[in-house]
Amino acid sequence: MSDLAKTPETSAEAPRVSTDKTTAPSAAPVPAVDPRLLVREEGLKGYWSEFTRKVRGGELGSLPVLVGLIVIAIVFQLQNSNFLSASSVANIAVYSSGLGIMAVGIVFVLLLGEIDLSVGSVAGVGAAVWAVLNVNHGWNDWLAVLVAVLSGTALGALHGFFFAKIGVPAFVVTLAGFLGWSGLQEWMMGGEGSINTPSGSIVENLTNYFFEDKAAGYGLALVAVLAYAASLLVDGRRRRSAGLPARPTSEIALRTGIVAILCFAVAYVLNEPSGARGLPLALVLFLAVLVVADFVARRTAFGRQVFAVGGNPEAARRAGISVDRIRITVFALSGMLGAFGGLFIASLSGGATKSVGGGNTLMLVIAAAVIGGTSLFGGRGKVWSALLGMIVIQSIQQGLNMIGMANAIQYMITGAVLLAAVVIDSVSRRTQKTAGRA
Repeated sequence: MSDLAKTPETSAEAPRVSTDKTTAPSAAPVPAVDPRLLVREEGLKGYWSEFTRKVRGGELGSLPVLVGLIVIAIVFQLQNSNFLSASSVANIAVYSSGLGIMAVGIVFVLLLGEIDLSVGSVAGVGAAVWAVLNVNHGWNDWLAVLVAVLSGTALGALHGFFFAKIGVPAFVVTLAGFLGWSGLQEWMMGGEGSINTPSGSIVENLTNYFFEDKAAGYGLALVAVLAYAASLLVDGRRRRSAGLPARPTSEIALRTGIVAILCFAVAYVLNEPSGARGLPLALVLFLAVLVVADFVARRTAFGRQVFAVGGNPEAARRAGISVDRIRITVFALSGMLGAFGGLFIASLSGGATKSVGGGNTLMLVIAAAVIGGTSLFGGRGKVWSALLGMIVIQSIQQGLNMIGMANAIQYMITGAVLLAAVVIDSVSRRTQKTAGRA
């Protein structure tokens, strides 16, 4: 056992008062042992015990989502042997990207314990701003994209201001934004109703550009694996320097190996010569947003403050955190990612239209965050929930489309999956409270 798991024995004896005025030596102190060290020293048995303890305590993490993805893959592959083909995987990746980026912003809002109902309308405004400036007024492509994203940021900050400073509930503020910005989108589009995406433009390439060189896909997989391994090693070194238990090298190697298998398997499928066009640019951008957002959420003071405000706003305020600033910033972030995601939707639909951001966009974005494991009650969740949840949704839609299922059935199944995710979240939180771990 390592030195961290022990405390030096002491020979000091505590006096004990008794009726016969005599003293007796106290029981020998028990060495303090960190249970996390015992888990790792016991090997597979220890990890299994820790896993079952977490499940009994309601700490499910991403387990339900991963199990769901495996079930979805098996069911639809049995129904249609092309479900896991290169073209099908590429479609899931591309269609997940825009809505997934919007879901990242919703994850931050949900971490506050709030909701943003305006994200679809903000996406539509972002697409309309880009189209009007770039196509109708001849603005530079990059400048039009920048202004579109900044417009979404401003709308989100406006929602946050009314919520944080005026005290209007976020539900009401963003519902008003949902209605108001939908009207603004239609007004900006004018009588045309749609503006086609210029050939070769930035927005067109968002979902239509693929890195055909196989080195791109395998290179991205290699970078992802190395970055993951480096993060585990750095985290372990920091924990050891602070005198805390850290993952042994064998566990780091196992985790890295699993991630490597998944990453290179996806790269191999995308690089298949039949049906796929290579690595989608949309997937690269989505992963870039996830990595940056995850770093902000877990490694910065701002991210820790978001979790603190979502867990207990009053306690966060007394700890010196500017709750209003955090709330305004989070809603601005949601608006920025909403407008950016709107450009992906416009790219997929061939241009900006009055329907961009409408329909079931809002439902899918919120569902992705919740299905991925972000709690609706605030203070608990991960940015990668957006990726997992959106893959679940798009996999269901892709599979149902391939077997010719009607849209009505797709809506019902997606709604049932969302309800199941919320039920799991509620039961998990109640179990944690019962186990004293909430």
